[in-house]
Amino acid sequence: MSTPFELDARLAGDTLVVGDLALCRVLLIRDSRFAWLVLVPRLAGRVEVSDLTEGDRALLWREVDAASAALRAVTPCDKLNIGALGNIVRQLHVHVVARREGDAAWPGPVWGSGSSEPYAAGEAERLIDAIRQRLAPALS
Repeated sequence: MSTPFELDARLAGDTLVVGDLALCRVLLIRDSRFAWLVLVPRLAGRVEVSDLTEGDRALLWREVDAASAALRAVTPCDKLNIGALGNIVRQLHVHVVARREGDAAWPGPVWGSGSSEPYAAGEAERLIDAIRQRLAPALS
């Protein structure tokens, strides 16, 4: 019997759910300073990308590509930052961050940069809806 997927508590507390793709749960970080998605493979016990099967690794990167395209289509973006760090949250997850020159952390990394700022009422929901529309063919 396999262990069921559970989202890490820290990720759950820092994000809003966008939806589920074939492999990953797509989340929006609760920080209005950055349009920032996190993709978490819905497989228990995975820490590194290398913990995935070859097929799941390929699927993960296709889903990162889809999330990247959706994010770029719905928010201003000069550069996409994509990373799978896992130093604090060990559960395998991939960050996709739309960066703009002059944003709150530019040109440095977003991780640990200042304090997060909540979205204004309805703003996160509008962004999530726009991303869902772009991802609609792939969402389950």
